[in-house]
Amino acid sequence: MSLADFSVDFTVVIPARLASTRLPNKPLADIGGKPMIVRVAERAHASAARRTVVATDADTVRAACAEHGIEAVMTRADHATGTDRLAEVATLLSLDDDAIVVNVQGDEPLIAPALIDAVARHLAAHPECAIATAAHPLHEIGEVFNPNVVKVVCDSAGRALYFSRAPIPWARDAWSGVPSAPAASAQVPLPDMPVLRHIGLYAYRAGFLRRFPTLAAAPLEQTEALEQLRAMWHGERIAVLVTEAAPAPGVDTPADLERVRALWSEAPAQPGR
Repeated sequence: MSLADFSVDFTVVIPARLASTRLPNKPLADIGGKPMIVRVAERAHASAARRTVVATDADTVRAACAEHGIEAVMTRADHATGTDRLAEVATLLSLDDDAIVVNVQGDEPLIAPALIDAVARHLAAHPECAIATAAHPLHEIGEVFNPNVVKVVCDSAGRALYFSRAPIPWARDAWSGVPSAPAASAQVPLPDMPVLRHIGLYAYRAGFLRRFPTLAAAPLEQTEALEQLRAMWHGERIAVLVTEAAPAPGVDTPADLERVRALWSEAPAQPGR
């Protein structure tokens, strides 16, 4: 039986905060007549998840979810990270330590339900790991050198060795003399070994989520501004599902929002439309 053939019991949690420096009130932004957070939840409902829950600290987000029949729970407003918010939800929902929780970002209204399922199955298939995530090969050298594009390298078993904003692995021979930020017009070859872009979709075991807030922040996490490095710093393993295609774009800025609105209007019927 292949990995795609077995079912996994899991819960999707969608953290949603109103505070956003680049796009205020982002979860409530309209996409095709519904708030973005509702569109994300509809995509999660189309997955095989047993339950989909929005975790928010804003009454307006909770009310928007209630209006559209989406389950939401109120969480504290002082969480430092989205993972801390998930830890609170794991306790609020009384999830068993072995329960699988998939963290779907609240700004991914075009996320593929099949990818949500695949990451949950990937964690279930790797009992030695507390976390699973996804990645895809990069084909543009500009993305390899872009610090806003997070890269990951894996071991022979497909577990993460490191995440970085820097180009990793560094192609010593191909990139000898290449500056850390080459000009857009520079002719820089891609290395023979694929460079993997990290996709910000995670599956966790609930027991790990409850431990996460007790873990001290890691120097590498603070240097790279990547909170998954905290888990690795403290010895946790992360299984990485490598997909061929890049996921649909998310929403970080007003320009992203307009792009996603256009894609939504042009796409075939979406779940919940």
